[in-house]
Amino acid sequence: MTIAPIVQSVSVKLPPDRAFAVFTTRIGEWWAKGRTIGANPHEAIVIEPHAGGRWYERDAEGVECDWGKVVAWEPPHRVLLAWHLNANFKYGLGCVTEVEVTFEPEGSGTRVTLEHRDLERFGPSAEKVAAQLGGGWPKHLQEFADFANEGEDA
Repeated sequence: MTIAPIVQSVSVKLPPDRAFAVFTTRIGEWWAKGRTIGANPHEAIVIEPHAGGRWYERDAEGVECDWGKVVAWEPPHRVLLAWHLNANFKYGLGCVTEVEVTFEPEGSGTRVTLEHRDLERFGPSAEKVAAQLGGGWPKHLQEFADFANEGEDA
């Protein structure tokens, strides 16, 4: 069974290098609190800026929850992340899907496209999880676009 990837795009007023930086280094600022996998709202979400780096959240008490790894770090064009969350949104190495985010010049701004693929790897729950992700990723990308377009001070 193959499940179509989730593909979502937004346009932001920032040039690609700034859009890439805001997306990857300030993700904890624009991602809505309480919409992560940790028991408590996140204080930070971190994407370590190199291939092999960690992708995780940290709460105010310092408790960390891993999300995955950085597969490719190619500023300002692309970041490729291995999502290690299973169908129950718990971290583990048994289920790995990919989240690729690209940053393409568009006029004086940037077109940011997120693709979450290999969703069939969620197994028997794949269609259900794809539907959940299909509802979640557009919201997260819009949070990013709103933050980037409302004059973030980076």
